[in-house]
Amino acid sequence: MRKALPVTVFIASVFAVGFVLFYFIQRSPLQEEKEIPIINMNGLVIKSSAFKNNEFIPAKYTCEGENVNPLLEILNVPPETKSLVLIMDDPDAPSGTWDHWIMWNIDPKTHYIPEDSVPAGAVEGTTSFGRLGYGGPCPPRGDKPHRYMFKVYALDTVLDLKEGAVKAELEKAMAGHILDQTTLIGLYQRK
Repeated sequence: MRKALPVTVFIASVFAVGFVLFYFIQRSPLQEEKEIPIINMNGLVIKSSAFKNNEFIPAKYTCEGENVNPLLEILNVPPETKSLVLIMDDPDAPSGTWDHWIMWNIDPKTHYIPEDSVPAGAVEGTTSFGRLGYGGPCPPRGDKPHRYMFKVYALDTVLDLKEGAVKAELEKAMAGHILDQTTLIGLYQRK
């Protein structure tokens, strides 16, 4: 005749199994909120007169408007910077991070990127739209607001990377060369 497990061992086992199941359900990639770290190492700043950090981007700069880039201002570039990189992407896109604008070898003396323009000498990469140049926010209708990350990196080098490279190639080329970086977040939601 088999001995019955003591009630306390049985209850402890049930709680342990429940805790493990709860942990993995909570950590499921489908349930996990995408958290993007905002890094400002020394003082590099990117801002826009079109919208403030964590506020909505006006429709003019989206696929529902003129689809042109907003004016961007870059401040506090470290003096030893040889070039700047700008990456704009959407980490909330349903298919994974969507690249909206990729640009490198921006002159470190660039303090403004005017509306609908590319700084002289800068090189553009291929976005998730499959083309060069700015592609404004265009999330699926009905989605909650998406975050659009305008990221600027100060590098200690000028990159030897051909026009049309994708973000992964750019990130590989700039690894180990980042002096400072910062992010401006804009929001957008289509009704």
